[in-house]
Parts: sequence; C-alpha cells; structure tokens
Amino acid sequence: MILFYLAGSVFFASALIINRNMIANKVLVIGFLLLQIGYTGFIFMFQNVTEATYFTPDALAILMIATLTIIAIPTLLHRYDYVYKEQDTPSNKGLYYGAMVIFVMALTAGFLASHIAVTWIFVEITTLSASVLIFHRRNAGSIEATWKYIFVSSISLVLVFIGILLLSLSMGDQYQAGMQYDTLTRLAPTLNPFWLKLAFIFIFTGYTAKLGLIPMYTAGIDAKDKAPTPAAALFSSVLMNLGFVGIFRLYVIIAHSSILAWVNTIILITAFLSIFVATVYMMKVRNIKRMLAYSSIEHMGIVMIGIGIGGLGYYAAILQLILHSFVKSSLFLQVGHLYKTFKSKEIFAMGNYFKYNAPGAVFLLLAFIGIAAIPPSGLFVSEFYLIIALIKAHALIILIPLLLLLTIIIWAFGKNMFKILFVPPMNVDAQCMEKVNPYETLSHYLLLALVVYLGFFPPTTFVALIQTTIHSLSF
Repeated sequence: MILFYLAGSVFFASALIINRNMIANKVLVIGFLLLQIGYTGFIFMFQNVTEATYFTPDALAILMIATLTIIAIPTLLHRYDYVYKEQDTPSNKGLYYGAMVIFVMALTAGFLASHIAVTWIFVEITTLSASVLIFHRRNAGSIEATWKYIFVSSISLVLVFIGILLLSLSMGDQYQAGMQYDTLTRLAPTLNPFWLKLAFIFIFTGYTAKLGLIPMYTAGIDAKDKAPTPAAALFSSVLMNLGFVGIFRLYVIIAHSSILAWVNTIILITAFLSIFVATVYMMKVRNIKRMLAYSSIEHMGIVMIGIGIGGLGYYAAILQLILHSFVKSSLFLQVGHLYKTFKSKEIFAMGNYFKYNAPGAVFLLLAFIGIAAIPPSGLFVSEFYLIIALIKAHALIILIPLLLLLTIIIWAFGKNMFKILFVPPMNVDAQCMEKVNPYETLSHYLLLALVVYLGFFPPTTFVALIQTTIHSLSF
C-alpha cells in the first residue's frame, strides 16, 4: 500500500504542476487529500505491518501521520487567494500545490521509515519541497530565506549523514545486520560507546534544523516568515514533528545502551538554551510570523526537556508535541487572515481586530489561551505533567528557571496579542481593508477544539498509542 500511496502522491503532484485549470486544480487537491485520509486509515488498521521492507506504521508513526492528515486538510483546502493572490500566475499556483503534496508525502514516508537512511532521504525531500514553498512569492526576501534554508538544511543533513556513518562504526563487525531501527535497538547494548556518542552528537545536531532547537534553528525562522501561511502552518507543526521523530528513534536505541544519562544531559542543556533564546527574541520581535516561529522553538524545548527528564516526562513530551501542532498551525492560518486584513505582518500595523474581523479576533484570544497553556488548553495538561516529572526527578535547577522563562514568554506573547486585538493600528486606512470570509475561520476553531479535547478527554486509543510509543524505551 505504501508504494501505491507514494506513486499516487507523485501523480497528483505532477498533475497539479502541469495543470492550469483552477477547477481541475481543486479536484486534484481533494483527490490527494482523500488518498492521504485513506492511507491514514489503512495504517491504523494494519499497525506494525512492515511494507516494502523499509516502512513500518508503529504507534509513533500513526500518531504523527494522523496529526499531519488533520492539519493538511485546512492547509490545502483554503481558497488560493487566502495564500497570496497578488502578481500570481496559474503556473505558480500549480507549483505551489504540487510542492505541498510532495511535502506532505515526504513527511508521511519519513514518519513511517523503519531504516535510519530512509528517514534521512525523506527529510531531504522535505527540504527540497519546502524550498519551493518558501520561494513562492519570488521577491528579495523570499529568495534570501530560500537560500538560507537550503544552506543550513544541507549542512544539517550532511551532519546527519556523518552521524549515520559513525553509527555504523559503532556496530563493529555487526554492521552487516543492517541499520533498521529495530536491529539497532536489539544491538544497542553491544554498540561501541565512543562511536555511539559521536553519532548522537552529529545526528542530534543535524535534526535540530527541523526540530527547531539550537544550534540549527535559524533557517526555520526565516522559512516560516517568508513562506505562504498554510505552508508555514505545516513548517511550524508537522515538519518539526519529523525532526523529533528522527531524534526520538535514535533516542530509543540509546535508551538500551550505556550512554543514556550522558545523552539526557546533552538534551536538557540544549532544550533549556533553546527556550532561553526563544525568550530573548520573543521580548523584542515585531513580526507576528516570526513571533510564532520563536514560540515554536520554546515549545520544542519543552518537548525535549520532557524527553531528557524521563518518566512521566516522556508522556508529557509526546502529548505536548501533538497538541502544539494543532494550536500552532491554527495560529499560522489565522495570520493569513491578519495579512489579508492589514496587508502587513508587522504587529504595529495591526490593531482593533475585533472591529474588522470579529470571528478571527475571538479565535486569536482563545488561541492565546491555548498556546499559553492556560486552562482549558490541553497544553496545560502536558506542561503540568512535565512539571510533575521535574519535581519527581528533583530537577529544581531546571524547573525554577524554566517557569521564569515561560512567564516572560507569556507576557511577551500576550502583550502583542492584546495589541492586535484592542489597540488602534498605526497608519491604516479602514476603507481599503479587505473583508475576510468568516467561514474560513471555522477550521481554526476546530483545530483549537482538538487541543482541548485531546488534553482533557483523550480517547483510549490515543492514550494507548502514546503509551506504546513510550514502552519502546523500556529495556
């Protein structure tokens, strides 16, 4: 079935790139979404059944693909003028939708990959398709962001490739067994600790470009700023999830080795420094898309602190990752409405949003509550679990500074949000403002509702998949 899915995705992407008719364009997009939804249902019914040797739908893959499919529906179905309609052509539209399809396909395959090199290949495909999306507007800013993203991502992928080679060295004479994740986990106690440590440093550093942690986070900031908002919604959620999956699958191997404590220390330091960097930039940023991008760094730092601290932190990390995906993607989609209304991404140029788009303004207020982990946000649950995990681990040296940084971030985020909602904008002509279809906000509310539902009323199946994922870390 995976081969049918990959072939079907390539067909839809090719047809979208070639097509110039907008009605056919919509039909092709809907066709791909039906394929995506159908394949998501298929892997749920056939869990842990390996396909084409290198793809296995385990619990983590199912969680990530289900999250991706839900977010892909609104990002692909919103009207095209919701993206950017000025100075556009049918060929650009086809290229945009074709790149989106390839991007979603590569994410799906990357989540499913059961071989470390296959994961690397599909991460590279996400880089290429994301670059097309970042370049969409073809202006000076998007060109600069595209080259920066390609440059940093290429370096990061080279680092991951070197890490894979080092990982093979850690296997010694057992390298012929192959580098499937299951095989590496089984051999973990016998892997050479020196080479395994080097492999982790290179692979972890490389995947931080996708996950959004220091030191390779910089490319993602410009990418989310310059890409069309539906693409940015994917970059800030499911693409970061792919970076997490790449690191987590290596972490499962390391959890069965002798270097786990050392790796946890590296993860905790990196995660905390990432949250610190996000805090500094959040206090001074004036571009709303960049503000949301730095907020994503903060949340990925929280996720990795959960992984590094262990115990209940594992559950908190995966729950945080999924819930963040829904709330952050919905926020980026709403930024498209802000841009359509105010024709600017600068916060000082926005204001009195209740006056111009009441449904969108109510959503922004609720989304701020959601992203700040204030009840009834489901993120409150995941972050509460994380705090309990830190207390149980007697990690007050992490917990106290973390709470301080999160308080500053909430203040900085809230200050800008309330400015957009209530303070009159500067130099804005209300007569020239473009009206937003209120029905387009419905999908944003639905994504936000999922954050509440999964946080406070999680289905048994959802909890079981998270617990199964965590169980893979057990000896």
